[in-house]
Amino acid sequence: MRVPVKLLGFGFLLFFLNCARCQECLRENIIYENTEPVEKASYADGERVKLNCRTGYIGFYRLKCEKGEWKKSIERPCAKKQCSHPGDTPNGDFELKGGTEFVFGVTVVYKCNKGYEMTSSINHRSCRAQGWDNAVPVCEVVKCPAIITDEEVTLSGNTTEGSYGDVIRFECVSSDKMIDGSSEIHCEETGEWSDVVPKCKDITCTAPPIPNGDVVDLQREYKKDATLKYKCHEAFKTREGIPRCAKFGWTVKPECDEVNCVLKSTTYGVKMIIPYGKTIFRARESVEITCSEKHWLFGTKETERTFTCKDDGEWDYEPVCAEITCDDPRDQLVSRPYFWRTMKLGEKQSYTCVNGYRQTAAEATCTRDGWTPNPLCTEIVCAAPNIPNAEIEGPQRSNYKIDSRIRYKCHLYVML
Repeated sequence: MRVPVKLLGFGFLLFFLNCARCQECLRENIIYENTEPVEKASYADGERVKLNCRTGYIGFYRLKCEKGEWKKSIERPCAKKQCSHPGDTPNGDFELKGGTEFVFGVTVVYKCNKGYEMTSSINHRSCRAQGWDNAVPVCEVVKCPAIITDEEVTLSGNTTEGSYGDVIRFECVSSDKMIDGSSEIHCEETGEWSDVVPKCKDITCTAPPIPNGDVVDLQREYKKDATLKYKCHEAFKTREGIPRCAKFGWTVKPECDEVNCVLKSTTYGVKMIIPYGKTIFRARESVEITCSEKHWLFGTKETERTFTCKDDGEWDYEPVCAEITCDDPRDQLVSRPYFWRTMKLGEKQSYTCVNGYRQTAAEATCTRDGWTPNPLCTEIVCAAPNIPNAEIEGPQRSNYKIDSRIRYKCHLYVML
C-alpha cells in the first residue's frame, strides 16, 4: 500500500506545478507596436511590468499578469516623437520626405533658389530621438567673374564681381560708333555672363527686304546719317518719314502699307450701301451709296453715286450723306433778312425785296433745288402806255422801269 500512496502524492505535486505554470504570462504574448521587449520570458500570476516604447517613440504601458493573461492598467500608445520646425534657409526652401509632419524618422531636403548655390556639404536634416541632426544648409548667391573692356567701350553696373541677376550695359565712347554685339548682358544662374563683352564698330546700316516695295540705288551698306530711298508697288504707299541710318538702325522702318480708304459714315442719312457692311476698301475698289429722302451727298445735290478709292488712299469724292439744307441765297435783290439762318428741307422764310423789285411769293421755301420761288424778287415795270390822241416823243419801249418818265404831245385837230 505504500507505493500507491507515493504515486498519488507525486501526481498531486505534478498537478500543482502544472496549475502554477498555467497562471504564468509569457513575453511572447505582448503584441503592442513600437515597444521594447520586456526583461523576462515569463511572469507569474499577479506580477506587474512596465512596457516602454522603443527609441524615437513616446508613451508606455503598465501590464499585470492575471491567470495567464496580460491586462492593461495604464495605456499610453507609442507615438513618434515630434521635432520642432527644421529651420528655413534664406534664398532656399525645403521639401519633407517620408511623411507629412515633423516627427521621428522624417527627412527634410533643402534646395537653393534659382541663382543661388549651396555652400554646405549636407543638404538634408532628419528628425532623430534627440531632435534634428545636421545644421540648416546655407545658400549663397551665384557670382560671375569681373568684366574688362577696351578704352572704346564704357559700361555701367557691378563690374568687379557680378551676382546672379546683375545687368551690365555697354556704350561706345564715340557717337560715331556702335556696339558690335550685345549692348546688355546679365549674370546667369550658372555663374557665367549671358554673352561675351562687346567691342565698338563704325555705325552702318544695311537695306532690309521691303515687302511690296523696292530700294532705289541699293548700296551694300549705308553709313551714319545716310538716307534710304525706296518706292512701293502699285496700290501700296510708303510710311511717313525718311529712313535715316542711326546707332540703333533705321530711324523709320522702311515699309510699304497697303493703300485703303475708310468709309466713316455708314448710317447717318444712308438708305442703302453696296456692298453692305464693308468699311475698308483697297485702292480702286468702289462703293455705291444712296441717301435717304431728306439727305443728299455732301457737297452735291445728288442722292446716289459710286465712290472709288484712289491710289493715294483718298476717295474721289466725299462719301457722306448730309441733311438737305438751304443757306443764304446771296440774292442782291433781297433786302431782308440781312442774314439767313441755315434751314432744313421744307422750312420757310419771310423776306422783302429792294426798292424797285417785288416779291414773287409771300415766303421763300427750302427745296432740293434751293430757295423757291426762283427768282425771289422781280423788277417792277410799267407797260408802255396807250394815250389816245397823243404821240410819245423819243424812243419807245415795250415796258419801263419804276421812276421812268416819257414825253408825249397831243394831236392837233382842224375844225372844218
